[in-house]
Amino acid sequence: MSRTLRLVLPWFTLALVALAASALRYGVIEPPAVANLCTVGGGPAWCAWREWAVLGFLSYSYGYAALVASFVALFWRHPLAAWLAAALGVAALVLYCFEAGAFALLVGALRLLRVQADSLPPRRQHRHGEGEVQPQP
Repeated sequence: MSRTLRLVLPWFTLALVALAASALRYGVIEPPAVANLCTVGGGPAWCAWREWAVLGFLSYSYGYAALVASFVALFWRHPLAAWLAAALGVAALVLYCFEAGAFALLVGALRLLRVQADSLPPRRQHRHGEGEVQPQP
């Protein structure tokens, strides 16, 4: 896998998680027609999944999961932990758990940036001859 793909892939998948959470919110949870269809007895089989999704934000489960992932990312310097914190943060942010989601997204994104920056080879900050200390005469 090329270095560029390895750096871009986590951010691209975070955008996909945001799209999936938005599709869940605006396509399944919020539309009144879907809510009416699921409240009528004997609705489709996927209504149970919708009910679990609604219970997830009513009980603040998405927020708690995002907070746990962000604390794991703070203490475990691994790209997977950072990505998971950011992904759960963006999902919680979209799915009505604003405070915990914003915190987890911030911590996960900053930790992911730091892990990616540490994995890059060091760059020289000064060209030859610049910034060198000369002895006093």
